[in-house]
Amino acid sequence: MTSILVAAAVGLFATLLGTPLAIRLFRFLGWGQRVREPGDPRNPAHGQKMGTPTMGGLVILGGMLLAYLVTRLTVAQSSMTGLLVMAVALSLGVLGFVDDYLKVTGHHSLGLGKIAKLLGQAVVAVLFAIGIDRFTTVSTELSFIRETGVQLGLFFLIWVFLMVTATSNAVNLTDGLDGLASGSVALVMGAYVIIAFWQFRHTCLLLPSPGCYGVNPGSSLDTAIVAAAAMGSAAGFLWWNAAPARIFMGDTGSLALGGLVAAMAIVTNTQLLLVVLGGLFVLETVSVILQVVSFRVFKRRLFRMAPIHHHFEVLGWPEFTVIVRFWIVAGLAVAFALGLFYADFLTRGGLL
Repeated sequence: MTSILVAAAVGLFATLLGTPLAIRLFRFLGWGQRVREPGDPRNPAHGQKMGTPTMGGLVILGGMLLAYLVTRLTVAQSSMTGLLVMAVALSLGVLGFVDDYLKVTGHHSLGLGKIAKLLGQAVVAVLFAIGIDRFTTVSTELSFIRETGVQLGLFFLIWVFLMVTATSNAVNLTDGLDGLASGSVALVMGAYVIIAFWQFRHTCLLLPSPGCYGVNPGSSLDTAIVAAAAMGSAAGFLWWNAAPARIFMGDTGSLALGGLVAAMAIVTNTQLLLVVLGGLFVLETVSVILQVVSFRVFKRRLFRMAPIHHHFEVLGWPEFTVIVRFWIVAGLAVAFALGLFYADFLTRGGLL
């Protein structure tokens, strides 16, 4: 438990104190936010955000890495599972950084092409899946709250690719209002701290019981530490990213955190539970899909603007109101998912 608290504290203070320095540095380097359509009459307020420092995801990743290293060097040893999860976040962070860098240096909002970004996500996902299969004891079965008994075989590679790509892009879509993505990810990472630590305390290797989990206790503890480091780092960054934001995480942060969420679901055997746990991300993604389908099939927009958080902005809701209410949605989704997780434990005869 001490190692988890240390990781969360180091991540929190690293980003809380380090972000102002990054803001000054990024302004000096000219790493300012680009807006695709600053004059869009549907969303004129976003034109005012031009020039706000971006690539703040570098600070989040730096805080996570520092928290993980401090914890592992002073408290406990790392596991291959934890290292692979961290590698997913760092690798997708690099991909997002390249995308952001092309935007700020090319003076446009295009960045990497869709194919290039998808290929990058595919490489990270496939390498992660291979690493999980060969170097860890993490199950490659399909899972909901725990393993379902459905063996995925070679399809596991495709399944991991779909999860990593979908979740990283979902968080990227959510990152359209100040603090919305960072606050929501902090909530989800908090849930994974609880889930991973609960599995560590009730592993079948240490405490055989009807509701125990067939996980490696060292790997579960390491996973909880990574989640705590991410939670603390996202929370510290949120202090400066909350409306009115002084810095944006950019694709550097959103792709990395989204990939981290997917990796957490895979190593904790809560793959399908992620649909509930990340309910806000699902809502944002579905709104974009529905908007595209509606426009192409019926030649009409279902929403004033997509993703759905912009729809409410166009309707006249203040930005901060949209953010807080969407945080509430994210929190309710997290609470419901944790309720399902605990209910499964009790149903199987688990005890406190």
